[in-house]
Amino acid sequence: MKILLVYPEMYDSFYAFRHVASLIGKKAAFPPLGLLTVAAMLPENWERRLIDLNVKPLADSDIEWADLVFLSAMNVQEESVRQIIEQCKRKNATIVAGGPLFTHEHERFDGIDHFVLNEAEITLPEFLADLKAGEAKPIYKTHEFADVSKTPLPQMELINMKDYMNAIIQYSRGCPYLCDFCDVTTLYGRKPRTKSVEQVIAELDLIHKVGETQAVLFADDNLIGNKKILKSELLPALIEWHKKTNPGLYFMTQLTINLADDDEMMQLMLDAKFRNVFIGIETPQADSLKASLKNQNLKRDLVSNIHRLHQAGFTVLGGFIVGFDTDKEDSFKNLIDFIQESAIPIPIVNVLKAPPGTALFDRMKRENRLSRHFTFSEGETNIIPIMGAERLRNGFLEVISSIYPPEHSYKRVKTFLKTHEFPKNGGIKVKEKYSMPQLYHLIRAIIKLAVFDKDGKYYRDLLLWTYKNKRRHLSLAFMYGMMIYQMRENYNQIVTTLSKSA
Repeated sequence: MKILLVYPEMYDSFYAFRHVASLIGKKAAFPPLGLLTVAAMLPENWERRLIDLNVKPLADSDIEWADLVFLSAMNVQEESVRQIIEQCKRKNATIVAGGPLFTHEHERFDGIDHFVLNEAEITLPEFLADLKAGEAKPIYKTHEFADVSKTPLPQMELINMKDYMNAIIQYSRGCPYLCDFCDVTTLYGRKPRTKSVEQVIAELDLIHKVGETQAVLFADDNLIGNKKILKSELLPALIEWHKKTNPGLYFMTQLTINLADDDEMMQLMLDAKFRNVFIGIETPQADSLKASLKNQNLKRDLVSNIHRLHQAGFTVLGGFIVGFDTDKEDSFKNLIDFIQESAIPIPIVNVLKAPPGTALFDRMKRENRLSRHFTFSEGETNIIPIMGAERLRNGFLEVISSIYPPEHSYKRVKTFLKTHEFPKNGGIKVKEKYSMPQLYHLIRAIIKLAVFDKDGKYYRDLLLWTYKNKRRHLSLAFMYGMMIYQMRENYNQIVTTLSKSA
């Protein structure tokens, strides 16, 4: 059979990194790891093509070529998904759909012939067996969780890695925490399931062989969800892999703030070349953290924890939320002050939303407080807020207007660079390795931001200040100037969207 795997376009949020990618000559942030892995589960003699709409458009000729169109999506991609379904139906294509969007809300999507839901390691073989027998059913789902130690290597040959900013890998699925606004435990459970060290090293070898990236994202729900196995198995193996291959790569991931409590874990992660860590801080308000079951953030000095991670050698990217039922009139100013004081260089703020599949969604439904279908847009919500929609909207704008524009962002990055230190173990500093095309695009981006951009004065000032005061951090100053550009563009997009909906 001929299988066309289609990855929808990402909504233009901060997480899509669309503007940074364009700056450095890339088309998208990360490859579609899920579809690359699904491709590896198909019969060997089947033909495969993968179209990532973040890289190039879907042509009718691609659809006409295929016997089946495989579509995988997250909720952030819903708008693109509906366009893909419409295009495929015009060509009478048979669509097989999976991924978190459909697992939660498959009943909302007409035009899909077969839903292969939950984890593909379990449901896809069932679909393939029925398809071979000519008895394929409309829906395949399971309440079981997959054994990820049997997950195959992604078929990287289906993409051109030159199109992407960074590589991506997944070590574990699941998270032990029960934050009520998060659907991870519904999708993947509370007990983190891990791949073997051999699987991870094999994937990293594939990435290193291609050689088109300086960073690899470990796209885990919470990398430190199983600390024992991480310390005893994965991190030592990653340290050894770096010593043997000297790949010039560093790692990024998502985890929880309690990393700051564990000196051994921090050192092992730094030795394994983890640098950027995304942490859901959410809010400095203890009552809001308690109400949302974000218990791992309670009974601690969050600012001190963040500074400790910065001083050790990590860079914290923080996620924040406004619009909790317990938020008060001063919550917005408190959040602004917290972000500036903690010197998180890249803070990402969202209005509270209730995604399907979460405890928050169920509670809002019981209380008749769901106002619309779930939407990913940063400034919008599907919840009727206690404080009133207008106050929440104005408070959200107050926050992002005080932290996103360059005059605020560059000041915060300077504060970050003052406290951040490279890991003290001199043998583990990541050395950047650039090819000539990469170097060309980097220099081009720096010139664009420093000379031709309307906020170039801030970028020039940061580079000059860093050169004089923290010269070893110049590469970080270059990078965060680009990230601030991304933040500014997203800020403008958010304000435009909210003004249209007002």
